[in-house]
Amino acid sequence: MGTAANTPETLDARGMRLAVVAARYNEPIVAGLLEGAMAAWARCGGAQADLRLERVPGAFELPLAARQFALVGTIDAVVALGCVIRGDTAHFEYVAGECARGLARVMLDTGVPVSFGVLTVDTLAQARERAAPNASNKGAEAVETAVAMVGLLRRIK
Repeated sequence: MGTAANTPETLDARGMRLAVVAARYNEPIVAGLLEGAMAAWARCGGAQADLRLERVPGAFELPLAARQFALVGTIDAVVALGCVIRGDTAHFEYVAGECARGLARVMLDTGVPVSFGVLTVDTLAQARERAAPNASNKGAEAVETAVAMVGLLRRIK
């Protein structure tokens, strides 16, 4: 059973430092994820000065940027945003799988929460739906997850 500290209504990002790494590939979709992420950060009380945004070429490069932020020692959590849309080749499996594996490894190796805001979808329509400016925006969800995990780790310590 969850506690009140884990609900979106009670998430408190005040005093947290967040890095957002966002892919440039599929830019119109990632832009929607970024908008959702920034709105969620503000709703959670996060200060603009405590948020660092950097861009990488694509989803495959997200783990390296996330790792560097995690190793800096001044970032409480990293949010990775991107979009990989299935095509006619195996490229989707390689990029999406290695991105997910790499981000999980960063989190487990460093102890810094890394939130997976990378869409892995079959169609552009599915990507648009998940990046829309509404309650199902996965960029917002990724920030909320990061804030929740930082709060949890702080309570454990």
